Amino acid sequence: MAIRDKMRANAAPYLEPGEQIQAVFGAQTTSAYFVLISIWIIIFANAYRVVIVTDKRILVGRSGRMSTTPVKEIIRELPRGTRIGAPTGLWWRNEALGEKLYVHKRYHKDVIEADSLAA
Repeated sequence: MAIRDKMRANAAPYLEPGEQIQAVFGAQTTSAYFVLISIWIIIFANAYRVVIVTDKRILVGRSGRMSTTPVKEIIRELPRGTRIGAPTGLWWRNEALGEKLYVHKRYHKDVIEADSLAA
């Protein structure tokens, strides 16, 4: 099963009846560039998030410290009209989702899709 499919499946219990997922992507709370200083910074300071964009709202779920796919709880809910932003670079820093999150380039197309569907 692909990583996005796992995220969608794990996010399903947190959806309202009839709510449809439009995009889903992973993020982390600590810049991956800290690994250049020490791997221990990433291990102890980082936490993963799953961003679930539906037709009604945007949810930010906590995934824990070791894996990006589980959704253990919803920590933030935002209106669907919230613009996530235009991703750039290898690790894009985003603050539009209520906390500083770093999104890897592999998820940039999902961010662009989520913003395009909001219009």
